[in-house]
Amino acid sequence: MPITPATATHTPSNGTADAILLELVDENGVTIGTAEKLAAHQPPGQLHRAFSVFLFDEHGRLLLQRRALGKYHSPGVWSNTCCGHPYPGEAPFAAAARRTYEELGVSPSLLAEAGTVRYNHPDPDSGLVEQEYNHLFVGLVQSPLRPDPEEVGEIAFVSPEELAERHAKDTFSSWFMTVLDAARPAVRELTGASAGW
Repeated sequence: MPITPATATHTPSNGTADAILLELVDENGVTIGTAEKLAAHQPPGQLHRAFSVFLFDEHGRLLLQRRALGKYHSPGVWSNTCCGHPYPGEAPFAAAARRTYEELGVSPSLLAEAGTVRYNHPDPDSGLVEQEYNHLFVGLVQSPLRPDPEEVGEIAFVSPEELAERHAKDTFSSWFMTVLDAARPAVRELTGASAGW
């Protein structure tokens, strides 16, 4: 991915999570300030802007990723295609497309907004808190994936039935079902009712 003004300005020089700034918001999603990433996730958590992406293949299967073991927050768990935080002042849509490319090496097709959801999910394993105002996006993946191993441990395309089986036996991110349920109307519109989402 080419270096853009956004990535050049906001990429931390030392690569640590606490050097990245997040956009703090009120209950209506209005920006009220910034906080360092790690500080925003310390209990009780500070409400901040986030995004979640759900990409599907031509068969209507959802692309899941298992987060890399080296990640400081929720390592090794399964989650939606991509999630993260816009840089302060960065549009959530642009952040979703940027981060999907950075993590998976693919630009999503027909990426569309799918609403927002606000939640508060403590992560018992890390002790961190996801206090987020999350912008949801759905789209298609139509090119070969090139996952960044520092971000993504594994990927899988799943049908609704396969997701139910996997969710019953594997560990998923604390926010996964909340964001999936909130995105379902847009997912059904994208994939068609016959896909079963």
